Amino acid sequence: MYKVLIIEDEKPAADWLKQLILKFDQQISVLAVIDSVSGAEEWFQHHSAPDLVFMDIQLADGLSFEIFERVKVPCPVIFTTAYEEYAIKAFKVNSIDYLLKPIAWSELETAMQKFAKQFHTVQALPIVTGELLSKVKEMLRKQYKTRFIIKVGEHLKSIPVEEILFFYSLEKATFLCTSDFKTYLVDYSLDRISEMVDEQRFFRINRKYILSNLAIADIVVYSNSRLKIKLKKADEEPIIVSRDKVPGFKEWLDL
Repeated sequence: MYKVLIIEDEKPAADWLKQLILKFDQQISVLAVIDSVSGAEEWFQHHSAPDLVFMDIQLADGLSFEIFERVKVPCPVIFTTAYEEYAIKAFKVNSIDYLLKPIAWSELETAMQKFAKQFHTVQALPIVTGELLSKVKEMLRKQYKTRFIIKVGEHLKSIPVEEILFFYSLEKATFLCTSDFKTYLVDYSLDRISEMVDEQRFFRINRKYILSNLAIADIVVYSNSRLKIKLKKADEEPIIVSRDKVPGFKEWLDL
């Protein structure tokens, strides 16, 4: 029976991954689901190494590569990511598997079969090296999140950033609105989303909204050069650009 650790900060994605792992083998023991770099560091300091780790690249408090800089991870890792395949080819070169979100059963099955084959032979299981981390971190510095994974009922839905008009917070929850004016709950704060999306495409106009440049229907100047934005979503109230954000917003729109 394999002992598996999941490091993933999106609860729907973690639940889905656990479901797929147990579909592969119900005897697998999922030791824990951890959602942060600091949580993973603490876990490895107080527990024996698992047989396998599934690790999301972007966690709530930073990139998962920081875990390897803080503690020893003496076991193979299968990375999960929403980044495009071309950005992480170094994993294949170094015999480390990765799965693109939303994870398909066939991809998970192939990765687990590869792990199981290596686990039961004299072949050394691949371990994440410092050289690999340096290569991939350099690649990821040039990448932004290309899609968001959200839960719809019992299913996961992948939404490309090109289809997102804006993100907003309401009563301590965060939502996104798509180009067809549907809204979905997101498992990230606006602060975190600001770090994940391309600043040329999205702008944080105040504490409650991050807008795509495609979301704006009209801009009105009022009250001492402040700006009011009418969104393309007709039933959405006009929103105000914070006073300190106005100069940056104008520059972003090239006004």
